[in-house]
Amino acid sequence: MTSGLHHVTAITRDVQANVDFWMGFLGLSLVKQTAGFEDAEQLHLFYGDPAGSPGSLVSFLVWQDGAPGRTGHGRVAEIALAIPRARIGDWLTRAMQRGLRVEGPVREFGEPVLRLKDPDGIIVKLVGIDLPDTGWPAAPAALRAVTIWSEVPDRTAAFLRPFGYRDGGAEGGLRRLLSDSDAIDIRDASGFVPGIPGTGVVDHVALRVPDAAALQRHHDALKARDAGDVTVHDRKYFASLYVREPGDTLIELATDGPGMAVDEDADRLGRILMIPPHFAGTEDLPLRLPQFARPGEERTRMRELPFVHRLRQPDAPDGSAMVLLHGTGGSEADLMPLAHRIAPHATLLGVRGRSAEEGVARFFRRTSMTSFDQDDIRAEAEAFAAFWQGALSAYDLDPARITVMGYSNGANFAAAVMGLHPGLIRRAILMRPMAVLEDLPKADLTGVSVLTLTGARDPYGPHAPRLNDWLAARGATLDARVVAGGHELSPDDLAEAADWMKGARDG
Repeated sequence: MTSGLHHVTAITRDVQANVDFWMGFLGLSLVKQTAGFEDAEQLHLFYGDPAGSPGSLVSFLVWQDGAPGRTGHGRVAEIALAIPRARIGDWLTRAMQRGLRVEGPVREFGEPVLRLKDPDGIIVKLVGIDLPDTGWPAAPAALRAVTIWSEVPDRTAAFLRPFGYRDGGAEGGLRRLLSDSDAIDIRDASGFVPGIPGTGVVDHVALRVPDAAALQRHHDALKARDAGDVTVHDRKYFASLYVREPGDTLIELATDGPGMAVDEDADRLGRILMIPPHFAGTEDLPLRLPQFARPGEERTRMRELPFVHRLRQPDAPDGSAMVLLHGTGGSEADLMPLAHRIAPHATLLGVRGRSAEEGVARFFRRTSMTSFDQDDIRAEAEAFAAFWQGALSAYDLDPARITVMGYSNGANFAAAVMGLHPGLIRRAILMRPMAVLEDLPKADLTGVSVLTLTGARDPYGPHAPRLNDWLAARGATLDARVVAGGHELSPDDLAEAADWMKGARDG
């Protein structure tokens, strides 16, 4: 009977640090990178043995710079990987040489264990078991166990037994369930806080089933047990069923096939970004996903700066750059597809606004739909000036070849920065802008080139002339254009911006 762990899926906030740990330190293979099956703008990475075998897989959903979650009951709290028993000392030395904090070795259920944390703080255990020793260095061979925290450990254990697990004893507050290949440890977490989804936590654990027929039998049995919501999905590389056990941990049942090689050469797994079939034709999608480099590959080191940001390097850079400021509720990746089409050889630097309002990101707060927090605008502009100088140094950007492109709230912020910090922004594309400073500065904008794009039916359009008049009066070279449509962006914005950029380059 096929049983055991299929994979574990967690959430990371830093894709590069994640790759450096799971590939670079642990030595696992990156066997699949795909856009998310539920959210295509969410990168999903699978690590495992070189073949991507069920039982070896640890996957991560990338919430780049996302909010942290909390481990508590209803969550997998630890991921254990199997290594040859004799290599515990080598792994301890390797961790110490890398400057990682490591605990152990200690013994758990008779097995030597090293405990450390990945860059997101997820507990990773290296467990020595009787495995063939293939030499050193060698990546962990497979998943050894997961630890679930449950408020109702007896009911959690009873729920999991029908999936190929049997009682394996208890030790140190843990109850162990064993399959023929691995274990699930259940800790009594009654009275502890519940888990919260977010970065640095495990989203779910998947158990193996042989095929679709077995998955259907489990589906029918769970329905008969009134196990709550049971959903079935085609994940291309396996079919899966999701259900929550009584302690609220999300459990997935996943088939062994078709496998990770269904759409890639077996010896080239994980080399290209795969797009789920139901998102096919989304050619801009890769531009919204974070880039990363494998261990040993050339990379740009991301710096800690006042604003969360994302850097995207083109295949053939020409030395130019575009700094992108999103609209209300957007993200640092929103304008990257548009910017890439306007300037395909430019480095793109997307910036995330810091003034959250009603749970969405903005660059400054509003006091009404058409009035704005003046102190917040000035404070954020001051922070952006510091960010700008840091980004120029960190990413070797030429300020004379930077175009700032902003939409709506981001465009309004860029215009305010021009007035409050003259000389910082020298070229800008402002889409659906308006003046948000009550007292417009008497700044000298000589030498600044600006394109403004106002929607003909934009309800905020009547506010655009005040900004245009100020820009022209302060000496900016202004090209004010009106495009068909409302406040939303349209193909006309691309055409007009590309035309203006071409003129700026030719000039």
